Amino acid sequence: MIEFDLEVDASGLNCPLPLLRLKKGLMEVSAGEVIKIIATDPAAHLDIGVYIEQTGHKIIKFLNNPEKQVFYIKKKFANAEN
Repeated sequence: MIEFDLEVDASGLNCPLPLLRLKKGLMEVSAGEVIKIIATDPAAHLDIGVYIEQTGHKIIKFLNNPEKQVFYIKKKFANAEN
């Protein structure tokens, strides 16, 4: 079990809404905190993966099954590698 600071449930939402919910969630947490995001859109991992790559946040765990995808994302520290 991974501890997280904020859960974002984007179940039932299609692209780009899961990504937009993630972005909003990242504004609510501090650097180093973890967001758990749940998405049912089968393409969510593509959008979220590219966004994470471009912004420097870190996916610390990704669970993928036919019904849903669950991401645990650690918000990056400003001017630091973590």
